[in-house]
Order: sequence, then C-alpha cells, then structure tokens
Amino acid sequence: MGCQTETAKKIIEKGADYVLAVKGNQGVLEEDINFTIKSNKPVGTYKHIDTGHGRIETHTCHVYNNLENIENSAKWKGLKTIVQIESTHYIKSSGKQQTETRLYISSLEPKAKKNAETVRGYWGIENSLHWVLDVAFNEDEGTKTNAKAVQNFSIINRIALNLLKNEKSKKVGVKGRRLNAGWDNQYLLALLKN
Repeated sequence: MGCQTETAKKIIEKGADYVLAVKGNQGVLEEDINFTIKSNKPVGTYKHIDTGHGRIETHTCHVYNNLENIENSAKWKGLKTIVQIESTHYIKSSGKQQTETRLYISSLEPKAKKNAETVRGYWGIENSLHWVLDVAFNEDEGTKTNAKAVQNFSIINRIALNLLKNEKSKKVGVKGRRLNAGWDNQYLLALLKN
C-alpha cells in the first residue's frame, strides 16, 4: 500500500527521499525488478551481521541503478535505485535457518550501505513496536484464530499503547501504566482524556 507513485511524488516534493517496499500488488514492477536483478550485476553490496538472543542474522543489501527494464520508471518520481535485501536468520539452539528476500525502490543514490541502513531503521521501529506490544499486551500469546478478530485486537492494542505512552504522570513503564489503569478508575479516565 505504501509503494504508490503518488506517495513517491509527495515525498520528493517535500524534499525528502524514499525507500518503498515492493510486493506483488504493484503490477509488473516486481517482475521488472526481478528481471533487472537477474540481468545485471549490483553496483554495490553491503553485508551486516547481528548476533544475540541465540541467533545470527545476516543481511545482505544489493543495489542496482539500471532502470531500463522498469516499465514506466518515470512514474516513480526521483527513482534512482533498486534495492534487494537478503536476510538469513540462523537459530543456534535448533540449527534452523530461514532466508527471506525483500525488494525496494529508492530515490537514494545507489549506495548499498545507506539504503541498507534506511531499510534497517524502518524494521527496527517495527520490531521495537512489536516487542512493546508483546511485553505489555502479551500479543504473541493470543489464541484468536479469526483474521478479522486478530486485526481488530491489534488496532485496539495500538490505540491503548499510544494512550499509555502519552500519559507521563506515573514514572513506570507501559506495562505498569496498563496495570494502574486496571486498578484505578481515576487514572483510567485521565488516560482516556489525553
């Protein structure tokens, strides 16, 4: 949904750059990118390895600047770079390995490290949000099987998380604020008024 020509145009018009994820819902864009990757050598590569929590994560970023196979590339205002991120996650305890490839288009120069760090920054935000939702709301322990119910509860949890983060009168974490809201109706009302 975020990878739309109008989104790219507005970002460039505001003087910023974009790195937008490409998925199968973009018509032939994903096909054109895969053809470009198969037909060209990357103009830059950057590899980053993370260790911790019993796993080894390797992220390899390849960037390409040949846009001649991208149909209607001019529609994507400011497009300069195709980005491919290959992520490998190795779990030490089980010996299992999982590999995932993600594709992006970017208005950044075809510098692998800069594009990789931009993508990594986005995933860091997503991962930290997921961690807070899991710790404060036990989202990973949910037993809902209906997709709509899961989505609705996730939205409600995010609203509640934002309310809890904005309330600063108690010097406790999000989980503590949530517990206080359950114990103290006045505190709950104060949260809801924010």
